[in-house]
Amino acid sequence: MTDRNTSAENAIEARELTKRFRAVTAVDSQTFTVPRGEVFGLIGPDGAGKSTLIRMLTTVLVPTSGDALIFGKSVVSQSHDIKPRIGYMSQAFSLYGDLTVRENLDFFAELRGVPRHAMEERAKRLLEFSGLTEFAKRQAQFLSGGMKQKLALAATLISEPDLLFLDEPTTGVDPVSRREFWRIISDLHRQGITVFVATPYMDEAERCNEIAFMTQGKIILRDTPAGVKRSVPGHVFEVAVSDYRRAMALVRSLTFVNSVDASGDLLRVLVGPSVDEAGAERELRSSLTGAGFIVDHVRPAATDLEMAFATLVPETHITTAGDQAEVVPQ
Repeated sequence: MTDRNTSAENAIEARELTKRFRAVTAVDSQTFTVPRGEVFGLIGPDGAGKSTLIRMLTTVLVPTSGDALIFGKSVVSQSHDIKPRIGYMSQAFSLYGDLTVRENLDFFAELRGVPRHAMEERAKRLLEFSGLTEFAKRQAQFLSGGMKQKLALAATLISEPDLLFLDEPTTGVDPVSRREFWRIISDLHRQGITVFVATPYMDEAERCNEIAFMTQGKIILRDTPAGVKRSVPGHVFEVAVSDYRRAMALVRSLTFVNSVDASGDLLRVLVGPSVDEAGAERELRSSLTGAGFIVDHVRPAATDLEMAFATLVPETHITTAGDQAEVVPQ
């Protein structure tokens, strides 16, 4: 079996990678690897250093110290060998509004040195792949937010990169467009492309092979989504109760409860491991009914990533809005 830590197996090898801006250390001596063919998700609050890390890995920023290998090539000394093999879609990716969808693709193809004989076939394939064929002659300024993001991704893919960096690509995009965008990412993954994506959304993190939580310039937790959830100690319950907002205060005051959050009009309650599941269920129900609340049900529930990160990284609070979950500083 090949050692996973060798360059042959890894798309990314960061070695004590550091970036300082005067007195601020944006990325603090980070060492990690990302295997080839993986969808790797990076999550964390604003200001955690995610974008700075991505910019160093894409050779946009020069590290203050340390290095990273992209397919075995140094971002410090061999950036010219790296650039043809990567695609980078930043938060501020700029399309040209007065150009059509197809003209934007042609422009970025020329910018990235795509041979002219290959441009037609690639553009046609990417338009079909992203569902933009019927909009090929529409000016980019008249596309919806979701379609603009798909066009930006198509423009990033026109050079056929082996490694794709996406910096919060769906922020501000409606949920339907986000799901469609991730369908495309899944298709790319099946084609063998490695994807490194920073996202504030927990439902997107669930789609990654591995996820890492970054805060204050450091990756402090890394595992599969399932592994992160398994790390949470205790039992999770879903509670349907009258006046759930007022009931939340009561549940939070119970000594055996570690955390409680609202999910719609339901409560999600994490009970410490010292209480067995059946006993915790009885205690929750009796405490609520004893205080005059009407309890519809108290039943075991699966741990989700919002609760997992809120528990495992206590200085961070996870909030959910609709089907969009964000990591925000507490």
